[in-house]
Amino acid sequence: MTHARLWPLLLCTLLISVPLLASEPVATIRVAFDRDGITDVRTTGLADVAAGRAVTPDDPVRIASISKLVVTLGVMRLVEQGKLDLDADVSGYLGWPLRNPAFPDTPITLRLMLSHRSSLTDAAGYYATPLGGQLKDTVDDPRAWDGEHAPGSYFRYTNLNFPLVAMMMENVTGERFDTLMNRLVIAPLGLHACYNWESCDEATAARAVVLYDDDGTPVRDDNHGRKPDCAVVVGEDGNCDLSRWQPGENGALFSPQGGLRISGNDLAKVGRLLLGHGEVDGVRLLSAESLDTMLQPVWELDDGNGLGHEEDDTGEPGGALAFFCRYGLAVQTLATPRPGCGDDPFGDGVTRIGHSGSAYGLHSGLWVDPASGTGVAFFATGVGSAPNGTHSAFTDIEEALATGKATP
Repeated sequence: MTHARLWPLLLCTLLISVPLLASEPVATIRVAFDRDGITDVRTTGLADVAAGRAVTPDDPVRIASISKLVVTLGVMRLVEQGKLDLDADVSGYLGWPLRNPAFPDTPITLRLMLSHRSSLTDAAGYYATPLGGQLKDTVDDPRAWDGEHAPGSYFRYTNLNFPLVAMMMENVTGERFDTLMNRLVIAPLGLHACYNWESCDEATAARAVVLYDDDGTPVRDDNHGRKPDCAVVVGEDGNCDLSRWQPGENGALFSPQGGLRISGNDLAKVGRLLLGHGEVDGVRLLSAESLDTMLQPVWELDDGNGLGHEEDDTGEPGGALAFFCRYGLAVQTLATPRPGCGDDPFGDGVTRIGHSGSAYGLHSGLWVDPASGTGVAFFATGVGSAPNGTHSAFTDIEEALATGKATP
């Protein structure tokens, strides 16, 4: 066992913890909440192994695909302001035609992109376009398109949708995506959060949770207690001058698909916003109608209408049970009562809404139960190859953190 794996065990007796699993995490956070506030916090392990710094529920972590749900809160604010239309052809927002070459007469809408029914794929990439590059070059690659299914007819979880959505947001406001999200969502909610560090303050960046691979090697946010000098992908010349940014040129710069840095406590506040029908702690961010539009499933798994798993790098989905069974606008709905669906990490059949995240050795979740008015936000680091769960398509660590109980 590496030193990175020993540290959580040494700290276990000092911290409130969920039971540890065979796939020993470097750090875990679990925050339970209701409409009024946080009801329970459990932590284990280290935010930064090299520094020996214990993780806290106020430490920001790269939360992976839950970032998409938060982006969509910003999108819906622009919809309410009349700057975006969920059902308009997005070509007008991009400034160039967005069309599947196999279905050139079928418009693609924002609603289709937010619900992963645009017919885009991740096979051509989605995040490595450097500062000064054009994301349109990725879209022009034939591999970026599903040539067998027309837009609107098929669910395929695709990260590329969200950098393109970020470009539309930039074009209709003239604002850089990360600072726009700060204005639309992060600042109004009083969150200490940011997309790709640039708009976070030094104190927040100093508390970054480092992400590790299965060998304990840092793979993201090993910031050594300071804000990174460059928060975006750059070209071979290393030029990180953000004054070069142009609206609508490269929506991947600030990782809208997965790059939100946010703490467990602040993620719980986002969950409380969902429970509060668009309002939390006296702040009305969205109308109840707008939030309902996000939360309502627009796709449910049926024979031949979509993939129940995110595709891997080879373009192949995996797993016997379906991970995705119902999906709204960047919102998953859990516990679908359908044979073959494994979307119930809680194992109790209760309908919950929210989103999962998985990247760079992290697994995360934000799930709320509207009926009971309760929810949970969690993440674990250093568990990229966590074993499968016992009763769902989620991993064992996700099942344990969802329920607060050890897996068998």
